[in-house]
Amino acid sequence: MDRKEKLNRIFLILLSLFVVMLGYGILLPTLPYYTERLALKDNLDTDLINFHIGLLTSIYPFFQLVFVVVWGKLSDKYGRKPIIIIGLIGFVIMQLLTGLATSLTMLYVARIFGGIFTSSVIPVSNAYLSDITSEKRRTKIMAWSGVSISSGLIFGPVIGGFLSQTDLHLEYSFGQLHLNQFSIPFVFVAIVGLMVLFIVVKWLQNSKQVSKFKSKKVIFHFSFSRYFVALLLLSFVIQFVVTLFETVFSIYGKDELAFNSNQVGIGFMLCGSVMAILQPVFASYGEKILSAKNQIALGLLISGISLIIFPFFNNEFLVYGLIVVFAAGGAMVTPNLLSAVSLISKKNTGRNISIQSSTNSIGQILGPIIGTWLVAGGFYYPFIIAGVSILLTLGLILPSLNLDKLNKE
Repeated sequence: MDRKEKLNRIFLILLSLFVVMLGYGILLPTLPYYTERLALKDNLDTDLINFHIGLLTSIYPFFQLVFVVVWGKLSDKYGRKPIIIIGLIGFVIMQLLTGLATSLTMLYVARIFGGIFTSSVIPVSNAYLSDITSEKRRTKIMAWSGVSISSGLIFGPVIGGFLSQTDLHLEYSFGQLHLNQFSIPFVFVAIVGLMVLFIVVKWLQNSKQVSKFKSKKVIFHFSFSRYFVALLLLSFVIQFVVTLFETVFSIYGKDELAFNSNQVGIGFMLCGSVMAILQPVFASYGEKILSAKNQIALGLLISGISLIIFPFFNNEFLVYGLIVVFAAGGAMVTPNLLSAVSLISKKNTGRNISIQSSTNSIGQILGPIIGTWLVAGGFYYPFIIAGVSILLTLGLILPSLNLDKLNKE
């Protein structure tokens, strides 16, 4: 494969990652209002609206968790491209169902459907990138994967908020579907997703299929080596803390800091922007200064300390500064962690990244639930406990992990 062909493939994969996360980002500012409108239409108790918002948020990663390993195994057997295409088709259908929903039941169906099918795109795309890059450049390319994901989370809320506020008085019903102002962001991203789907179908070459596994015994021994378990625990803690922070910061900014929605949005945009900018920087030049293990250690330390001191400051600019520090720590950890998982085995890269994605989904499910539960006791608790969890992980797990001597098949 020549350099131009490889760059074209990388671009198409990064484009797929971006559009899926764009859809996720677009949902963030519109889901509460959309859910409230449908709940009131269904004559549900208003006290249950927040419950449904939380459940609709968590049900998506739950079904991702259930199906992500299945897609990883299928991609190892049949190649990455068919599975990515299936995921993009599911993504387009999910966005259309969401935008045209006329009841909470339809919204739940859309979220479940999306969780099942979009769970194939991110891990399988990362596996594809791993297939076509050398071990030397693996961390760098995984950082660019992180940039695509972060970029979707940067632009998604902005586009979603803007399009949902457009002064277009649309009211069209056809059967059980309904098109109105709230539908516009979802129809827009469905169209973008459809365009990306056509491009991927036409231009992306399938990755080389890997051989079948030799035996179940070999698979089990390989999958649960102590290195792999340590990496999964690190992945879980990072994802748990990030989603807990995202959930609690929205409440904290609104109720404790008296931020308006724009000020809270600036916080999320800063977080996503820092991650998008710094991940490739650390991946490209970080190892010239620190080893992958030391980068992860420093990133965990920075993130943990910034969370512990976070609730003790209420100045807007200091709050934003701590968010930047927290995001910078995460940018040091994420690409090195994903690269380490992809380097464990050449044969089962798709399955390994899918398993890691499953642990991330568990963190995404538990983070908001535990975070909002801890808020009831005071805003200090979720931030401090999240920060302490990171530091405990740093002290207990990382010392036993030698990233330079991973077992390879």
